[in-house]
Amino acid sequence: MTEDLKENYSKAKYHSPQKYGNKLAVIFVDFANAYFEEDSPLFGGEGCKIALENSIKLLSVCRKHSDIPVIFTEVKYKNDGENGGTFYKKVPALSCFDEGKQSQKIHSHLKINSEDILITKQFPSAFFKTDLEAILKGKGVDTLLITGVTTSGCIRATCIDSISSDFVTLVVSDAVGDRAVEPHEANLFDMSAKYADLVTTDQAIELINEKSST
Repeated sequence: MTEDLKENYSKAKYHSPQKYGNKLAVIFVDFANAYFEEDSPLFGGEGCKIALENSIKLLSVCRKHSDIPVIFTEVKYKNDGENGGTFYKKVPALSCFDEGKQSQKIHSHLKINSEDILITKQFPSAFFKTDLEAILKGKGVDTLLITGVTTSGCIRATCIDSISSDFVTLVVSDAVGDRAVEPHEANLFDMSAKYADLVTTDQAIELINEKSST
């Protein structure tokens, strides 16, 4: 990043911090086996592995606070993508998420319990054509912590729709990952500028402990 770019963004007051709300939720986006199997076309390498490790740490803290809603998302397609539209046709690797495939399932190190919310989606954003916004607002949530994969895809799409749905949006920068560092860092920079605050896993844990009443 050049000094000219820093000055340009500063004039626009990009990267301005938000005032966090009172009711927090945490979403774990698309931690499917497809991103962690080395023979998968969607294998995300070290970037996705780090995101998983930090998200496991974050989930363990969430489990201590029953008043913090936990949301998982999965991508699932029926009958060779008949409900995936042109997105499924554009990205052949999305067949990894066909119903019944092991690669479609959420990684076993992130255990879903009966109180968690599972959002099944067919498109990048966790909000698009799902009930996520209504569920969160029904629970009084005003601030959303986002983790998951991949930074340049479903994280970015979910981030934009989150702030568009009027949630204070926080992306956990070391608990999201991508298959290469360049798109990861570029998208974090852009999300920070316009749509979200970036926090680390440790900062997210501090926030969860602060906002929880249990």
